[in-house]
Amino acid sequence: MAKVVILGIPGEAGLWLADLGAGTVKPLNPTGDLGTANDLRKAGGTFVKGVDLAVAVSSAQVALSGHVDG
Repeated sequence: MAKVVILGIPGEAGLWLADLGAGTVKPLNPTGDLGTANDLRKAGGTFVKGVDLAVAVSSAQVALSGHVDG
């Protein structure tokens, strides 16, 4: 089971590396195939692999309250 997730959200040029085991999130400078996928993402594409739920919310408080922004 994966314990590390790479995230990218609209409006953010870069990617983020979230290490779930360590409880850390760090900026990631993508290269190679990941760099290519990031270029496609920045152009409006979506790339999903090995994730069964992903939701962007406006704040941690919204997520912790159990809500999903409209």
